[in-house]
Amino acid sequence: MANPGENRSEAAVKANAHQRMAGVTLRPITEADRAFLYRVYAGTRADEMALLDWDLVQKEAFLRQQFEAQHRYYREQFRAARFDIIEQGGRDIGRLYVDRRDDELRIIDIALLPEARGAGAGGALMRDLLDEATAAGLPITIHVERMNRALRLYRRLGFVEIEDQGVYLLMRWSPPGAAGLTTDVR
Repeated sequence: MANPGENRSEAAVKANAHQRMAGVTLRPITEADRAFLYRVYAGTRADEMALLDWDLVQKEAFLRQQFEAQHRYYREQFRAARFDIIEQGGRDIGRLYVDRRDDELRIIDIALLPEARGAGAGGALMRDLLDEATAAGLPITIHVERMNRALRLYRRLGFVEIEDQGVYLLMRWSPPGAAGLTTDVR
């Protein structure tokens, strides 16, 4: 558990050692980030779009509509969450949305531009979230598409599938010593 005099936001600031080592920082999103956030979203759907027999205009219209719906939904449903831009080496490389609840840390979304994947930024962020959750004595949950390449990382970090929701898997990581203990293999 966190120290009684320390609130969770202070614990979160202390628990970013992996981010510092990877040169990763977070900053709150602003309306000026909307075009970048769309690029990140479109990057998460690139493989799927490549399979469709649509022209570029159709794909763009579909992706923009889907991005706007998702963005609006996240902001409406998770009003207390942090919505951050992930930066590395002075450039924007992704987004991290986390809802810090009394009973869990819910990763709403973590996504990197395709060219930023596999370079350690996502792993560093996840390890810092594990450290934060451990300090607070809370589990972490995340919904993951079953075809997402990051599934290997989540499993390696000790996340386990707790519910099959069709396209998505609900995964959970529990801090050491908690009920439903998962193995932390960082």
